[in-house]
Amino acid sequence: MRRRFSDLDSVWPAGLGRRLGAMLYDSFLVMAIWVCMALIAVALNQGEANESPLFQSLLFTATFAFFAFCWMRAGMTLGMQAWRLRVQTLDGASITLVQSLVRFLVAGLSLALLGLGYWWVLFDGQRRSWPDIASGTQVVVLPKPKKTSI
Repeated sequence: MRRRFSDLDSVWPAGLGRRLGAMLYDSFLVMAIWVCMALIAVALNQGEANESPLFQSLLFTATFAFFAFCWMRAGMTLGMQAWRLRVQTLDGASITLVQSLVRFLVAGLSLALLGLGYWWVLFDGQRRSWPDIASGTQVVVLPKPKKTSI
């Protein structure tokens, strides 16, 4: 079920610095997922390390599942929450599974090309990266929450 975000008038396109900060935070979470999966794989293989194509596929699938779940549910991963970022459709709704898959695959390509797809944010008038353009989504900065007095 897609969710429509309500604060669309108070967001703006995310720049490269915030995106890189969120990516760094999320890379630690992804590494933790990989370590847990590797521990399970080693335990199931009686202490032998396994670098089979099946295991690599499981790592890839788990990584995609992490990002897709976060992006589709709340529009943000934990790293994106820390940097007040959200991924959304161009009309301000949560993204679909297909958009998540396109974002994920193009993000991998962008990183493989020395981050060129993310450096693109510096040259695009709307601050879009290749994953944004390919998936028809945008990454926006959320305003700081208002402080309430007690």
